[in-house]
Amino acid sequence: MSESPDPYAVHSLVETPGCSPVEGAVRWDPVHSLWNGTMLLLTLSLGPLLFSWGAFLLFLIMTGAGLLLGHSVGFHRLVIHGSFRAPLWLEHVLVWFGTIVGMSGPFWMIRTHDLRDWAQRHPDCHDYLAHRQPMIVDAWWQIHCRLVLDRPPAFDLGRIGRDRFYRFLERTWMAQQLPIAALLFLIGGWGWVIWGVCARISASVTGHWFIGHLAHRRGPQSWLVEGAGVQAHDVPWAAIPTMGEAWHNNHHAFPGSARIGLYPGQSDWGFVFIRLLERAGLAWNVRTPETLPLRAALIPVPADQGARIVSTAAGSISG
Repeated sequence: MSESPDPYAVHSLVETPGCSPVEGAVRWDPVHSLWNGTMLLLTLSLGPLLFSWGAFLLFLIMTGAGLLLGHSVGFHRLVIHGSFRAPLWLEHVLVWFGTIVGMSGPFWMIRTHDLRDWAQRHPDCHDYLAHRQPMIVDAWWQIHCRLVLDRPPAFDLGRIGRDRFYRFLERTWMAQQLPIAALLFLIGGWGWVIWGVCARISASVTGHWFIGHLAHRRGPQSWLVEGAGVQAHDVPWAAIPTMGEAWHNNHHAFPGSARIGLYPGQSDWGFVFIRLLERAGLAWNVRTPETLPLRAALIPVPADQGARIVSTAAGSISG
């Protein structure tokens, strides 16, 4: 899938005759709901009782490392969008980090992302895929439910789907927390387990939904994608905790770019890390808007609407 030469493609999704992103039903997802609910319950009930500054520092470091190495760089920019290439051993390490963030296994993450990406490019799609419902409803849907489309597309994960290590991670994504919890218990006791596992997972899952909700509802825009029923927005205050992912309007405009924070002042730690890998010879074919082909569907947002204008529709990004 990430081998696709088209940087704007939804790589794993295969459109089947008559498939539609509109009609469908939201159903309770017991696996993810019970997992997410248990992590949150343990965090809220035991986190305050077992709080220490050491445990809280551990929470910050582990959450940041997982979101940077795994969720942003490993899952999103590498295996989902193929915005750069890396040795297979390093790809495996980064995807493992993405798995221990605790949202789900790699196959579920890829399919969930690509279904939403595909749907939002259509003139219309189901409210679940557009984050169109009020916040409390959208939170329940995204964290505890799944969408069953009446006429869904198919998926072909290609090399990723055939990889034995990724198949192992997909089967054991929850169990991957057990050796981490055991190590943390030996070092710091139950406080480190609650803050280093439960609180970390709860913050990642809830934050992922919250930023995703805001990024499709309100905020600054530099670009519109012609024909797309769902447009993206930037969430500037979340740039650092999301490792640059919160510049979501930029990402919708240039989904194949390894660089998401495009303009001066737009923090993008994920891209900084990729550049470090490139300098070390561990990343190559790093795509940025300057190297991407023209995308005719891009429409700059006029400056009088408070957005930045870039000189071309494809990639004269500077700074």
